[in-house]
Amino acid sequence: MSAKIRLYVDHPLGEGQTVPLDKGQAHYLFGVMRQGLGDAVALFNGCDGEWQTQVVEAGKRGGALVCVTQSAPLKMPPDLWLLFAPIKKTRTDFIVEKAAEMGAARIVPVMTEFTNSGRVQRDRLQAHAVEAAEQCGGTYVPEVTEAQRLDRLLANWDPTRRIMFCDEGLVGGAAGLIGVENPQGPWAILIGPEGGFSERERERLHRLEYAHAISLGPRILRADTAAVAAMTVWQQAFGDWGANG
Repeated sequence: MSAKIRLYVDHPLGEGQTVPLDKGQAHYLFGVMRQGLGDAVALFNGCDGEWQTQVVEAGKRGGALVCVTQSAPLKMPPDLWLLFAPIKKTRTDFIVEKAAEMGAARIVPVMTEFTNSGRVQRDRLQAHAVEAAEQCGGTYVPEVTEAQRLDRLLANWDPTRRIMFCDEGLVGGAAGLIGVENPQGPWAILIGPEGGFSERERERLHRLEYAHAISLGPRILRADTAAVAAMTVWQQAFGDWGANG
């Protein structure tokens, strides 16, 4: 039995476990994807790994699956948070989706002095993180937190979690994390808004012993591009992509 469809469920998974489906899930599986009794579906819940399941009930308003065998164990991402200033709706969605695909453990929208964005809909962004995990084969879904003000976040920051601060003021410098010793431990990547960080924010970040300012190369990147580039730099150097992972 090999499943072609993966779904995230908020339900315990284990051998012989029955998993009920809500109306939306039933519509997707049986109405859109044309699955039926006996068909295989892969399920994950962010803590029990991935399980191959079999459809045992199929209806328009609900259904049920039974767990048969575990197909993949839970694989946790590196302890890396992505902090980013929200931008336009579709580009914010893109950042969340790519962060989930690329191995962020937590995604934190931050409101900076130059952030030009309205209210952040956390539930909608969390749904995008779930969809990204379903599509990329991940067994873990990062939490998307409520938006937080950058100054308040830094005031209560745990100094054991280092920050890779992407400073547009360093554009043109050598890209990457240079001279960082003992990179093990928790990290966060901080991406600014479309207008960049204010001078006050940049000065504060440069004074923090646990913040490491970096350039992302010879050109100023859009915020959504910068998020992907920064995660690539960190993952290749310290994460689970390269030899150090």
